[in-house]
Amino acid sequence: MKIIADSGSTKCDWAIVNEQVRVDTSTMGLNPFFHDESIIYDTVKSDVELSKHCADIKEVFFYGAGCSSDKLKSVVKVGLQSFFKNAEITVGHDAMSSVLATYTGEPCVSCILGTGSNSIYFDGKDTREEIPALGYIMGDEGSGSYFGKQLLKDFLYRDLPNNLASELQEQYKLDKKAILARVLTEPNANVYLASFMPFLNQNNKTDYVQELIARGFNDFLKRHVLCYKEAHEVPIHYVGSVAFYFKDELQKAMDLLDLKMGNIVQKPIDGLARYHE
Repeated sequence: MKIIADSGSTKCDWAIVNEQVRVDTSTMGLNPFFHDESIIYDTVKSDVELSKHCADIKEVFFYGAGCSSDKLKSVVKVGLQSFFKNAEITVGHDAMSSVLATYTGEPCVSCILGTGSNSIYFDGKDTREEIPALGYIMGDEGSGSYFGKQLLKDFLYRDLPNNLASELQEQYKLDKKAILARVLTEPNANVYLASFMPFLNQNNKTDYVQELIARGFNDFLKRHVLCYKEAHEVPIHYVGSVAFYFKDELQKAMDLLDLKMGNIVQKPIDGLARYHE
């Protein structure tokens, strides 16, 4: 029996696989930038399905946001190994999960547009990252945390159209003190910022949201896709909820730069489960 996991910063999807039988579950996202070994252990232990099968698991394949170095991967591996005591643990970066979930047999650029953002080139054998992901404070262009940050800045600077500002205030009960506390002093600020994507989706037809999304996607494409010399020759694949729910806007941004749209997958877990069959 094996487990395949795909974790962003907001949510982690788990597939427990035993021959032809598969059980799915989900937990909060596990990111070693924000979560230590004990939090990872407590999170998997608290899940009913993972606890039910933990003794029978022989392999765990975990792909996660933040797993970008051996040190960070080790945080996840130690946390998981303390729970899945009989399993061999393999930890990889979420950029690799996007490749495995979208690859169709030809070279491609595979991108993440979820809570955070990233891209990677895959030629069928080797991967290459031209530009590093800098996280929600300095980067994550085109991601949920990026758009949430822009929205809240415009709200606090009073640059948000009055009707949207009123609706945002009513729906989320916002004030400057609470926003700054959540962003500057409390954990998981990136997840908090990305939590405003449903509001942007609800108001997707407004000029403000259309312009915001177009600007963010343009920033992402110019920074994280056009950096690859092959960008105009290969399909550009995407995983993540932002790409999935704003696929029309993403297509427009791609067309303006003469880029070829590939697959858009909301959740990579299905592709990962097939890969590890």
